[in-house]
Amino acid sequence: MITIKSEKQIAGIRESCHLLAELLDFLENGYLEEGMSTLDIDDYCLAYTKKVGGKPAFRDYGGFPNTACISVNDEIIHGIPSKKRILKNGDLVSVDMGINLNGYFSDSARTIIVGGKGTPEDERLCKVTREALILGCEAAGKKGARLHDIGRAVYNHCNKAGFGVVRDYCGHGVGLNVHEEPEIPNYVSHFSPNPRLRPGMVIAIEPMITIGTEKISDNDPNGWTVTTADGKNAAHFEHTVAILENGMEILTKV
Repeated sequence: MITIKSEKQIAGIRESCHLLAELLDFLENGYLEEGMSTLDIDDYCLAYTKKVGGKPAFRDYGGFPNTACISVNDEIIHGIPSKKRILKNGDLVSVDMGINLNGYFSDSARTIIVGGKGTPEDERLCKVTREALILGCEAAGKKGARLHDIGRAVYNHCNKAGFGVVRDYCGHGVGLNVHEEPEIPNYVSHFSPNPRLRPGMVIAIEPMITIGTEKISDNDPNGWTVTTADGKNAAHFEHTVAILENGMEILTKV
């Protein structure tokens, strides 16, 4: 069942989202450096979350052991931070996490290029994926929009650019729990539900886009990390969005 949030609940979710956006802004604007481990990033995310009075939304969710999912290069999602995973300039690092602030949940992800410069193909992948996220958010805010409008906007933009759109994982409702209904694919399937987006809905829109195939591999020994089937790089961007009477609001944006 899709949960419609009250104004008070959206205000609480908004506060959680703004705190998360400030954290991701900091990480994106120069914190990630060559020689740092992915566990170093996770440690900082945990310390920040505690400092602002929140709890890690992902830790222990389904048994996940850390604060953030940190996925590098061909890892699409659910990368487990490790002191052995050392970053190099040019690596694509996707940081996906949420904050539980007094029972209000945020969720956002960004892919950051270590050192600020990658291959032209990797840079274009990140640019197009970020653009697709914004197009998906804008589609959600149009009057009378339905769920498929989001997936259509994301898929058309990335497919036109020649990139693969992951089908095995998708966005979702969020706000009072880590994952809520509805599921929000980044493509259109005539076999999936297509409800109208109603004021009070809070959703996480999250394109997961690849340079090569959209097919995934989920047989990592750690039981979590999902990679591209062909070993080519992936990007992941995500916003928590509230549907309002007069459109939409990107909550994970300061």
